[in-house]
Amino acid sequence: MSPTTSKTRTKRRSNPMTKLEQRASYSLASIYGLRMLGLFLILPVFSIYAKTLPDGHDRFLVGLALGIYGFTQACLQIPLGIASDRYGRKPVMIAGLAVFALGSFIAGFSHTLPMIIVGRAIQGAGAISAAISAMIADSTRPENRTRAMAFVGMMIGLSFIIALVAGPLLYRSISVPGMFLLTGVLAIGAVFVVKFVVPDVKMGASEPAHPDAAMTSAVPHTSLFTPALLRLDFSIFALNFMQVALFLALPLALVNDAGIPIENNWIVYLPVAILSFIVAIPGIIWAETRGYLRHGFIGAVALMGLAMIGFAAGYHDIVALVCALFVFFVGFNLLEALLPSLVSRTAPPSRKGRALGVYNTAQSIGLFAGGAVGGIAADLGGSVAVFLTCAVLGLVWLIIAAFVQAPAKHSI
Repeated sequence: MSPTTSKTRTKRRSNPMTKLEQRASYSLASIYGLRMLGLFLILPVFSIYAKTLPDGHDRFLVGLALGIYGFTQACLQIPLGIASDRYGRKPVMIAGLAVFALGSFIAGFSHTLPMIIVGRAIQGAGAISAAISAMIADSTRPENRTRAMAFVGMMIGLSFIIALVAGPLLYRSISVPGMFLLTGVLAIGAVFVVKFVVPDVKMGASEPAHPDAAMTSAVPHTSLFTPALLRLDFSIFALNFMQVALFLALPLALVNDAGIPIENNWIVYLPVAILSFIVAIPGIIWAETRGYLRHGFIGAVALMGLAMIGFAAGYHDIVALVCALFVFFVGFNLLEALLPSLVSRTAPPSRKGRALGVYNTAQSIGLFAGGAVGGIAADLGGSVAVFLTCAVLGLVWLIIAAFVQAPAKHSI
């Protein structure tokens, strides 16, 4: 290796983000975070609240209410990703957030499971994840894109943990209908962030010009379904399946088996969440800076499977629940940061909007399947059946993850 090549690589690794890149990354991540915070708020309390509603003891309907959001989002994720490629990122994001807010208000003013399901379905129709991810790609150079995508993943993880702590506290004061209304308000706030804070960036402006650009643009649609991308698509599916299915069963286990009132569940979530972040963040930095993305990814998948086995074996014991929850949080935080990074490096640059649309569709299908399948498992075998279903999925996921390879670095 020549000294010039070594210096160039060192410069690339230490290349700081520009002010425009920082502004775009942070503002877009905040939109993602606000939106996901609103969605996550009901997770730790909805299965308890549903018991107060007509048909609330039908756990399939409860699961459907949690997961139907993912179904409509899955149907519209790719079309809206393509629309963002054609009509612009900001118009699609603003329209999607408005639809999301409408669904939130409908759910907030509903007091039956069927109408809440309708509101949740409309929420999912505001499918803007691909547009946000594509705009981050537009706004950042390849050497900084992984950092930006990882920040988005960390914001999702942070939103999830904040929601787990805030959800039980808000349940006492405004209950689930109030949380839906708060979600609508957050979505409206996100519209103003898109309009006035997110910088205007030309689509594809950050992509370097390649001599073979014409050949790259001719890559067929099947390039979005390579084994490398499909493994990552399955991974985000499995992660979100486990997340939704887990919170069909976990709040009931904490209340009924561990004897902790729902409004005090935050006492369990908060210290476990903080400790898991303390453990996960060095792991994320190690994987990103040392080139061990693949190792960190496989290790995180293994933690998710172990957590589900722990829930199944000790859901009746508070100590076992806390230990399993800690393992779950560490794996979840690692994956929320590493998966967007892996996808952003693997996706074809000329079709990034479409590739991210496929990835986010897989995420949405996971949300829907976790609610629907988790609800069926809960009806058939209670909480332990939900945990065992997730554990089996975790084993399949680990086998698939073993074949994931770290993507090559972008050419610059």
